[in-house]
Amino acid sequence: MKFIETLKNIYKIEDLRNRILYTLLLILIYRLGSFVVLPGIDPNGISQLSKQTEDGLLGLINMFSGGAFGNASVFALGIMPYISASIVIQLMGVAIPYFQRLQKEGESGRKKITQITRYLTIFITAAQAPGYIANLKYQIPNAIINDTGFFWFSSILILIAGTMFVMWLGERITDRGIGNGISLIIMIGIIARFPASLAQEFGFRIESGGIIMFLVELLMLLAIITMSILLVQGTRRIPVQYAKRVVGNKQYGGVRQYLPLKVNAAGVMPIIFAQALMFIPITFAGFSSSDDVSPFVSAFSDYTGFWYNFVYAVMIILFTYFYTAITMNPQQISEELKRNGGFIPGVKPGKRTADFIDNVISRITLPGSIFLAFVAVLPAVAILLDVSAGFAQFYGGTSLLIIVGVVLDTLQQIESHLLNRHYDGLMKTGRIKGRNSNSAIQTGGSAL
Repeated sequence: MKFIETLKNIYKIEDLRNRILYTLLLILIYRLGSFVVLPGIDPNGISQLSKQTEDGLLGLINMFSGGAFGNASVFALGIMPYISASIVIQLMGVAIPYFQRLQKEGESGRKKITQITRYLTIFITAAQAPGYIANLKYQIPNAIINDTGFFWFSSILILIAGTMFVMWLGERITDRGIGNGISLIIMIGIIARFPASLAQEFGFRIESGGIIMFLVELLMLLAIITMSILLVQGTRRIPVQYAKRVVGNKQYGGVRQYLPLKVNAAGVMPIIFAQALMFIPITFAGFSSSDDVSPFVSAFSDYTGFWYNFVYAVMIILFTYFYTAITMNPQQISEELKRNGGFIPGVKPGKRTADFIDNVISRITLPGSIFLAFVAVLPAVAILLDVSAGFAQFYGGTSLLIIVGVVLDTLQQIESHLLNRHYDGLMKTGRIKGRNSNSAIQTGGSAL
């Protein structure tokens, strides 16, 4: 069998084998740490916290942390403060000249950006940790054994250290393991909840006599995964002709290649931005006692309602265009082509080429953004069709796109090791296409 032969080839390559084992070891450490409860917290008193994190914003945070948030673990805040810091640094790279210069300085600039991101991660974690402890105190009073100043101080330090340790694990996986460490940690946290959600949905269908419906749900899930793969891998290829050049006795150029433009260059970032903004009006409206805001609160508190999902989808489409604009620069692409002696047939080099590429990107971004919005609201549709909230999260949204993108990227790296050692790749039909440079989140050399 092809699969067995591929496993044998992977085992034969010592470097690849060691990288995979190293990655699995660090992932195991992360998973074990997610069950280590904070000192001073009664493990038997946090069952209410688990119920609180079943859905909504807290459910999303708990999903990204692999359940550590709901377990009051030392890794409770997980890797999300690092992701938040990375997003802030990316936006600064658009608006602040200092960060723009760092982005152009190559390796040295990348190291400085990474260091700034780490410091910002500490600051964000330090701001979030007291809120997490306060939520434990007021929502679950019996969970804290001894509510003292020392408990607060030590818990905040442990939560900061936990987040930095998770970040360190991700960086070690990227450097010495296989795949992107930060992405893998998030993906493992999401997948960790899948077996329990699947078992819960199966039990519910068995009790209600709907086993056929359960099989239909699985088929629908496979179809959605297939669509998500197409969304991640979809490209529009533009033909590029390279002029002939003669250097000494050798001739260069004169060949036609293709410039691949991603249909979804923004990845999962528009969904993350939109989700963050959707909770802002609810938060501010919650402080108001005015009856005038009640319909607003009612509409935007129901994440399965029409207006919530309509506004959510529109914001995703807008953010897709915004993030594509800041990650793909047609002028820079045009200059790179011109510098390497390439041109698009029928289009003059320079500004005409930049305008042509910009028009193509704008056209292919529209269907990509609509498809992304469709995938993002699918969990709400699944809940309306009587699918449990936990299992519905895997029908689309951030979780499914992250899983698909990270799996494809990791398999692509494994395939590269195999092909470099002159072994067959993982697929008979062709090479695996990951997200490469146009990843969902790019942070100091790492991408989600």
